[in-house]
Amino acid sequence: MLKGLNTDILKIIQDIIKMKTKQNENSLIVVEDIKNHLDLMDVDMIKVNSAVTPTDYDNSFFEDNAHKVISDPTLYVNTSEGVEGYTALFRSRFEKSLRILALRPDSKRITKISSIKQKINDSRQNKANNIKNTLNGNHSSIVAGLLMSKHSKKNGLEITIDDYTGTLSALVVSEELKKQASMLSLDQMVMLEVENVMKGIQGFVIKNLTSPDIPDHISNKSKSESYAVLISDLHVGSKYFLEAEFIRFLNWLSSTNDEIVRKIRFVCIGGDLIDGIGIFPNQDKELLEMDTAKQMKHAIDLLARIPKHIKVFLIPGNHDPGRRALPQPSLPRKDSEVLYSLDHFTMLGNPSLIELNGVKVLMYHGQSLDDIIATTPGLTYSKPSEAMKILLKARHLSPIYGQRTPIAPEQEDMMVINEVPDILHSGHVHIIDVQNYRGTLIVNSGAWQAQTKFQQTVGIVPTPGIAILINLATLQPFQMDFNQLNYI
Repeated sequence: MLKGLNTDILKIIQDIIKMKTKQNENSLIVVEDIKNHLDLMDVDMIKVNSAVTPTDYDNSFFEDNAHKVISDPTLYVNTSEGVEGYTALFRSRFEKSLRILALRPDSKRITKISSIKQKINDSRQNKANNIKNTLNGNHSSIVAGLLMSKHSKKNGLEITIDDYTGTLSALVVSEELKKQASMLSLDQMVMLEVENVMKGIQGFVIKNLTSPDIPDHISNKSKSESYAVLISDLHVGSKYFLEAEFIRFLNWLSSTNDEIVRKIRFVCIGGDLIDGIGIFPNQDKELLEMDTAKQMKHAIDLLARIPKHIKVFLIPGNHDPGRRALPQPSLPRKDSEVLYSLDHFTMLGNPSLIELNGVKVLMYHGQSLDDIIATTPGLTYSKPSEAMKILLKARHLSPIYGQRTPIAPEQEDMMVINEVPDILHSGHVHIIDVQNYRGTLIVNSGAWQAQTKFQQTVGIVPTPGIAILINLATLQPFQMDFNQLNYI
């Protein structure tokens, strides 16, 4: 049946999976599901045909400028207080992550931690000779929980997880699994296959461990050639803001003699429009403008020069006005009313998921990359895409609680990566880095701020003044360097 369809089969299957997931239906896709979906598509086309005139069928409208916001935390921020708030947050994280793990075949064997411990206790009371056979009737059992701790022990690496029913500590002894475990982030979801007992070691030993991770997938692509520009971290107001280079970039966007520029439909800005006030000690020594409102006015005056036929999506960063804790709602209106009034600007929270000509772009400023780089062996600021890959594996944009990244006690954990993005776009670390992971294009889009005194002291060498251009028809990335004088 599928071979006989003259339509986008992959999109149909993805739409059916979404529908079944939302409705908690059987995961088996049958012929009837596809027929029903095709019928709905026909109804939608009839509605479109009756609602628009022939002149509305312009390729630039339906293909080159198609966009929508899939998720934005701004309207859903509902911060609670204290222990109850964080209990709700981590329950939400656990449940969302468990639903992601449920797509894996082994997840059907997940057992509550309390059940495993009870079986062990029962076997001891019955003086059973073989404890292994008490674990679900197998030689091993599978548990899932949030990672509480990692500690080096004489015999290996001990990790502790918890679910609703209790905590469980287990030992990683094989070198391969120790390497995997070292790359896990605290407070992320992990699924463990454990057994009890191994000679000379008390407790549980880990046979296998699994992160939620994103699956290998075929990324969505635009049906026509169009481009998105990814930038972040302007830091207007700083002495190190590269204003001349940024103006070259704006002039380039307005040029009419460049074939690629004529196909640019979107600009995605990943936060830190301004340098802010009081963000770090002695910041005033690095500022040209000592007032947040003046910094914002300067930034808005520049951004307003982006041509009106280009759709702009903008999220805040940790230097911008508004709350710093994640998730961040969109920039406060009182500080950026002009941007809200511009028809071609869409003001979003951090993080937000958007769709550009069918391509899903997850925009996240990237504050948590500091914590990931600091706690994961082998990671450095020079390769931020490796840290972003860790976030995709954890299926969470800010897994670690209690480090440098402030996390608000929301009723829902909006940092979980529910939908697999085609592009993950971040900034924050000021270093250009691009790679592909399992079909997702990872982009850190650098900055428009030269190396600061702080960056010098910690050895961070930024790559400023460069815009990342993505061909949405191929997901091929390009770098456009505006440090060169030929862009005027």
